Amino acid sequence: MNILLPTDFSENSWNAISYAIDFFEPVACNFYLLHVNRVDTFMSGDGGYVPTADQIEEIYVKPSKLKLRTLLKEIDEHHKPNKNHKFYTLSDYGFFLESIRKYVTKKKIDLLVMGTKGASGFKEYIVGSNTGDVITKVKCTTLVVPEDAKYKGLKEIAFPTDFNLSYDLMALQPFTDILKTVEASLHIIHIQKKDAKLNIEQLENKDVLSDYFEEFKPSFHYLTNGKVEDAIQCFVESRDINMIVMVAKNLNYFQSILFHSNVEKITYHTDIPFLVLHQ
Repeated sequence: MNILLPTDFSENSWNAISYAIDFFEPVACNFYLLHVNRVDTFMSGDGGYVPTADQIEEIYVKPSKLKLRTLLKEIDEHHKPNKNHKFYTLSDYGFFLESIRKYVTKKKIDLLVMGTKGASGFKEYIVGSNTGDVITKVKCTTLVVPEDAKYKGLKEIAFPTDFNLSYDLMALQPFTDILKTVEASLHIIHIQKKDAKLNIEQLENKDVLSDYFEEFKPSFHYLTNGKVEDAIQCFVESRDINMIVMVAKNLNYFQSILFHSNVEKITYHTDIPFLVLHQ
């Protein structure tokens, strides 16, 4: 498995790296630690001065490579040796999204892992941020790890859906691969108005999910709540959910769960990882 770990050397990115290492402990993985020196970092003044390639290498790339080597040492210090894991460092300069896309293709990346800030800054951080751009604009399965998330095993997984999507089963494969490595209960959640019934299309999509996940014996939950995010919050608390899985294609539904007008009330923003699937 090839995993890309973008890092800005912050506590958030370190926590995401640690989570990924612990999460995939039994899995053979190539971890690529990527630091991107953004274009706007080394463009200055009204004239838009751009230093030469040699200057960029000396001023930005070399220090970045040193920090990445230091990061490798920290990984060695904080995580026990694992013959399943190999680590590689990548230092780049340019636009963040372009760099991510480049290495997703070049290194045949299966999964991106990115960190986020806590609840007070979650909405602000996600919207228009590196993480927000990646999960909405890069077609690669992405694990979003909040700053307070610690891997303690995966026992309960929530899969919220409005059943309006006709799922591309290939897009669900990365999630299936994870389910095969853990012994977790899969909860497929649908939030609906009281006494509402699924239409024909929704019933067909539900049946597809039921058949596809049959070996994992999923349970279906129909919740009635005025707001999707509040219903998810209640379910997360009542079931001790360890991970929330979503398909990015359904952006309106996706955003209603990620973003909340009173974000401090939504604790899953700070400690529950999101697995974002693309199709």
